[in-house]
Amino acid sequence: MNQQSSDRDFSGPPPEPAAPCVGLFVTCLVDLFRPSVGFAAVKLLEATGCKIVVPREQTCCGQPAYNSGDRKTARSLALQTIEAFKDCDYVVAPSGSCAGMLKSHYPSLLADDPSAHDDALRFAAKVYELISFLSDVRGMVSVPGAYTGTVTYHDSCSGLRELGIKDQPRRLLKSVEGLELVEMAECETCCGFGGTFSVKFPDISNAMVERKTTNISASQAPLLLAGDLGCLMNIAGKLSRQGSPVGCRHIAEVLAGELSDPVIAAPSR
Repeated sequence: MNQQSSDRDFSGPPPEPAAPCVGLFVTCLVDLFRPSVGFAAVKLLEATGCKIVVPREQTCCGQPAYNSGDRKTARSLALQTIEAFKDCDYVVAPSGSCAGMLKSHYPSLLADDPSAHDDALRFAAKVYELISFLSDVRGMVSVPGAYTGTVTYHDSCSGLRELGIKDQPRRLLKSVEGLELVEMAECETCCGFGGTFSVKFPDISNAMVERKTTNISASQAPLLLAGDLGCLMNIAGKLSRQGSPVGCRHIAEVLAGELSDPVIAAPSR
């Protein structure tokens, strides 16, 4: 790291406005496969008094390219994303995986350019995963949604290990009227998705998700929740192929009471 960048501190959160402008980083999977998660995120953020903007210039966070060694494409996407959200007080993503890329990897990706690196540090300081932001930054203690039934929760790798998201979703789930949370065995174990990992190593990925669905079924909860749509689509697909009655939803849908869409991978009528 160059000396000019290392002397500056962009690690702290920005000053707290009365009604902060939050840029919603929608994520590719939410945009293409599960828009209800985006609408639920907006509802939850607005419930804490935030002003929401969704920059049209945003695209992919660059993680697939980054993980595949295509740093040129990942760098281009990082610069585009930073520019798109430059006027926002915060950037919030309903995905620990994408938020981890934005917050943890952009600065190192742009470390060879002093100006871009400084911009990446400023950007990273205002990036949060949705549930962490609601709980840790906005102090949310009650949610708009209600759900009568039992659920279990899967901790995604990026959210848990890169961003320290563990207690926050559980605290908010406890505030949902009618909901009972039961913990499955090995709730912190990877589901086997890992983005390009599941494509490169399908047999290993399948064995991992099969172990995960076994633990989900053993919990006897009829609904699985998680904070990453990639994990949810992987697990829901496996449950569907196994003929399991267990449904899968993003935690934001339950917290916001946005339950009109069928569960993920529900059989088409």
